[in-house]
Amino acid sequence: MKKHNFNSGPSVLPQEVLEQASQAILNFNGIGLSILEIGHRSTWFVEVIEEAKSLVKELMNIGEEYEVLFLQGGATTQFMQIPLNLIDHADTASYCDDGVWGSKAAKEAALFGNVHIAASSKDKNYSYINKNFEVPVSSKYLHITTNNTVEGTQWHNFPNVATPLIGDMSSDIFSREIDFTKFDLIYAGAQKNMGAAGVNLVVLKKDLVGKIKRKIPTILDYKNHIEANSLLNTPPVFAIYVALLTLRWIKKEGGLKEMEKRSLEKANLLYATIDALPIFNCPIAKEDRSNMNAVFFIEDENLQNKFLDVCKENGMIGVKGYRTVGGIRVSMYNALELSSVQAFCDLMKKFCN
Repeated sequence: MKKHNFNSGPSVLPQEVLEQASQAILNFNGIGLSILEIGHRSTWFVEVIEEAKSLVKELMNIGEEYEVLFLQGGATTQFMQIPLNLIDHADTASYCDDGVWGSKAAKEAALFGNVHIAASSKDKNYSYINKNFEVPVSSKYLHITTNNTVEGTQWHNFPNVATPLIGDMSSDIFSREIDFTKFDLIYAGAQKNMGAAGVNLVVLKKDLVGKIKRKIPTILDYKNHIEANSLLNTPPVFAIYVALLTLRWIKKEGGLKEMEKRSLEKANLLYATIDALPIFNCPIAKEDRSNMNAVFFIEDENLQNKFLDVCKENGMIGVKGYRTVGGIRVSMYNALELSSVQAFCDLMKKFCN
């Protein structure tokens, strides 16, 4: 039975990336050593990280004013590392509270300075994106989560603000064509659209750092990572290599324009099916529905559990909703094929008959 991987992360990867990565574990580029064995400052690996950085800039269409870093700790570490590098104790940073990850990021930032909640959708259980935000002139930056994996909402138009804009793009990075130059700093865990778990992408304007008086631990200072070309300490070599393979795949398949086209096809198919079947309910505001993570429910919990069992029996993997939200969640990242979404929609229709 074919498995359809709807996991929210770590998630589905292109088959050819899996095959290339597995070959590199045995023999990397024909050198007779595994990718797991080569030195991180060897010419072999420096070529890997340089190509990966170049592809990130190419796909994002950004210039030399930006630096690309591959860091450890996942996106959650950036909740702390961003305010540590960008604000002093008396400074204020603004955050949009659109879901669990934005809320957690704001709480971490409060350890290092003052936090202003520019907008929140908590009043309606995070079922929409609140665009009525207010950012103080004194704010050092505005932080948004561009796609809310847990709640199933997504920013489809980004705020225009005078202050530097920071985006947590962990779950929709490289899924659509956007003007990345709107952002001064972008970060994303790799394990959804960009590769395997273990590495975090940070793209930032070089002139953003080095402006505060706070003393920063060496390993947490962006300036040190920029100077060391992401090789300040031993990086997650294999995860960076898988990211490189995935970036190559995105480019080969047609870049972000093609990724966005496929994403819309998958999302439109699934949401049309949900809306056509009365048993299923998607409470997310239609204009804010995520093209990456569809979150919906069956009102009768017993019937919902039965549907989840049917999904498991039919090879639909990872469709149970996040533990604090419940319901059903279908994640549709770049490597997920349209045929998998079609199979899921067919199962939904069959279940209702």
